[in-house]
Amino acid sequence: MDSSGHKIALVGRERLEITGVEEVESFDEGTIIMSTNLGALIVRGEGLHIETLSLDGGALKVEGRVESLTYEEPREAGGGLLSRLFR
Repeated sequence: MDSSGHKIALVGRERLEITGVEEVESFDEGTIIMSTNLGALIVRGEGLHIETLSLDGGALKVEGRVESLTYEEPREAGGGLLSRLFR
């Protein structure tokens, strides 16, 4: 995987800026699930909302209280990312 262009900046747990975003798979006020050039990234928190999304540039800006950032490694079998999260 190509790590160039993938950066995460978290300011005061209330502003998150991510580059290298390929797709936002789902989002609500508690969880944002996205594909990046380094794999799936899950952002969890409270009152999360997407301020800016530019898939052309691969940039995402999120506001709200960020509680965790987790990368999910792809699995050979067992379904997609969402099926693994909601087992």
